[in-house]
Amino acid sequence: MLDYPYKEKRMPKTDYMTVGEAAKKMGVSVRTLQYYDKLGLLAPSAQSEGGRRLYAQRDLVRLHQILSLKSLGFSLEDIKERLPALDTPAEVADALSAQAEDLRSRISRLSDCLAAVEGLRAEVLQMQAVDFKKYADIIVNLQMKNEYYFLIKHFDEETLDHIRTRFDAESGKAFIERFMYLCDRALEMQKEGVPPESEECQQLAKTFWEMVVEFTGGDMRLLPRLMAIGEAKGDDGWHKKQEQINAYLGPALEIMFERQGTNPFSGE
Repeated sequence: MLDYPYKEKRMPKTDYMTVGEAAKKMGVSVRTLQYYDKLGLLAPSAQSEGGRRLYAQRDLVRLHQILSLKSLGFSLEDIKERLPALDTPAEVADALSAQAEDLRSRISRLSDCLAAVEGLRAEVLQMQAVDFKKYADIIVNLQMKNEYYFLIKHFDEETLDHIRTRFDAESGKAFIERFMYLCDRALEMQKEGVPPESEECQQLAKTFWEMVVEFTGGDMRLLPRLMAIGEAKGDDGWHKKQEQINAYLGPALEIMFERQGTNPFSGE
């Protein structure tokens, strides 16, 4: 690239263009050229006898380079930094590679945003009222790629407030991942034919119940609400899976409570 110092050169006007003429020829505004000049990105090469700043043909070549890089997503700061060094094909290729990586990163972020918008829209259409607190919870979980974000719409406000108090975004996601691991293990044991009264299944039931207590904080009033979530309609995959898990773990929990001589569902 050409070195581009500002020069106090005075040439015949026919060899140069005023800012208005240069702007018109290149299809940009006068304000844009003035701004590029102010940034030190594109300074006119000369002045007229009357002190007017004039653009030479090589200035327009540089402007074309600037506009080309800008159209590829380069910021003006990047262009100012990179343009003087783009003297060889290898240097240009390196700059384009760096820009391509930046664009891929932006595309990934935009794809995540699009997925969040589409996911939220689907959930909003299933909710009976506008609830921006729930929307915010859904967005956070979508952004964290928590695949069980759709359950949020089934919680009432009191339960959601309880969840917000007990868990932040990270710990909430970790809790759900542990919970779903137990659910998957229950399905595996059911498939393997492990009986509910076996030591292995009783240990799973104990761990499962400990997680329920952890979630509720010991507030058994939340149990009916949690059970209702497991029966949530409109999410067929989730609903069918929970039916299978309940059919297997339900008897195991009953055996465990009977052996312990307790019944948390009756408030005893």
